[in-house]
Amino acid sequence: MTEWLICTIAAIGFAFDIYELLMLPLIVKPAIAALSAPMVEALVQGGMAKADAAQLWAPGGDQYVRWARTLFFVPAIAGGVFGLLGGYLTDLLGRRRVLTFSILLYAFSACAAGFATSLPQLLVLRCGVFIGVCVEFVAAVAWLAELFANPAQRERVLGYTQAFSSIGGLLVGGANVLAARLALDLPAIHGNHEAWRYTLISGVIPALPLILIRPFLPESPVWARKEASGELRRPSLAELFSPALVRTTVLTTLVFAASYGIAFGAIQQLPQILGGPQGHAAIRATAKAAQDAAVAEAQASGKPAPDARRLRQISGNATDEAVAKVTLWQEIGGLFGRMALAVLAVRILSRRTLLRVFQVPALLYVPLLFWWISGSLSQADSLQMIQIGIFIAGFLTVAQFSFWGNYIPLVFPVHLRGTGESFAANIGGRVLGTAAAWLTITLSASRPPDPVKIAVVGAGVAAVYALIGVVLTRWLPEPKEEEN
Repeated sequence: MTEWLICTIAAIGFAFDIYELLMLPLIVKPAIAALSAPMVEALVQGGMAKADAAQLWAPGGDQYVRWARTLFFVPAIAGGVFGLLGGYLTDLLGRRRVLTFSILLYAFSACAAGFATSLPQLLVLRCGVFIGVCVEFVAAVAWLAELFANPAQRERVLGYTQAFSSIGGLLVGGANVLAARLALDLPAIHGNHEAWRYTLISGVIPALPLILIRPFLPESPVWARKEASGELRRPSLAELFSPALVRTTVLTTLVFAASYGIAFGAIQQLPQILGGPQGHAAIRATAKAAQDAAVAEAQASGKPAPDARRLRQISGNATDEAVAKVTLWQEIGGLFGRMALAVLAVRILSRRTLLRVFQVPALLYVPLLFWWISGSLSQADSLQMIQIGIFIAGFLTVAQFSFWGNYIPLVFPVHLRGTGESFAANIGGRVLGTAAAWLTITLSASRPPDPVKIAVVGAGVAAVYALIGVVLTRWLPEPKEEEN
């Protein structure tokens, strides 16, 4: 019974991790638009023309690009650095204790982010979220890997619990759709009804069962036994680069980064490509129809027509909802990909072969998909094909994330399991991998914003990361008989 409870709580934790990580691409555009308003006003008061000031903060403008890059990359760096420390503490203090504190940190930060009044505030709180998520992932994977001694059972448990990460992606997409629909009826936050704020606040909901139950679950039996007997060696970051482990450390870090780079360089840029004034024709039509419906409803009831500010909110919420419905297909594909990985993990003995099942098709498919998307934005009837395409991209890419949760615990000894996982996941995935978003945003910057350029650059960035992953996997070590 305890094992089932642990698996359930771990699955919720993995779902919440991805819920938070995938939230930023959905809310970054409306959040910058809302929180930059005081800066635009200050520039106007300082003598700059209103149109010029607004253009600086519009998608593609200099200030927008600067802050979008910052919000994507700085929290990733914070998560990577402090996540590495968290991995060390996981080996030093135990899996359960570090898990509990990481949950408290990202639950508070997730809720508080919805009430941010400035971009620096939002940045600091997103850093808190990333730190908590990065630490939680490492501690949870080490905990599960050590709880189940039978290799086949462990592979299934790690595979299927990590599949719930994609449930988190579905939930955040659904939360964004729901927030967009209900925003005008929910209590105002700082005088406005903005869907992105409610989406951020919703991040605290999945954390509640974790906060209540996880502190009472048992410690990892392997770690506890070694700690009690005095056999547990002190973790050391330097030992990761000893002759026995340096190849494992470097390759897992770089190939982990390659997996994340495909997602953040291209797939997670889809909301920026489809939304906005120059986005997909069908989504622009949806936003215009929402505005027209609001005006018609006001006229029919004899009420004053919505003012320009209200119309912008209506249009923005309608755009957010339409984009979220498309991105949901990526998460559905990711869920199927994670489930496929869980099934194949106990049937394909070679870890390199298992990873290549998803890597090689992703190398060919994802860049071609985004190249095609770049030419289809003006075609209103292409949105359904984009949904199908992003489903397949999610299947091939997100499955690679689950691979690492199964693989990394097998290639580092118990006293370095958290530290090694943390280095590969946080320095590799969270820093080097999410740097792909920084590259795409930087290289595609233009005025006015050009979603076609974002799609083309995203295709190129994803291709480079995917190629690096496929090439380096040739030398990825196969796990030996693990230490218990």
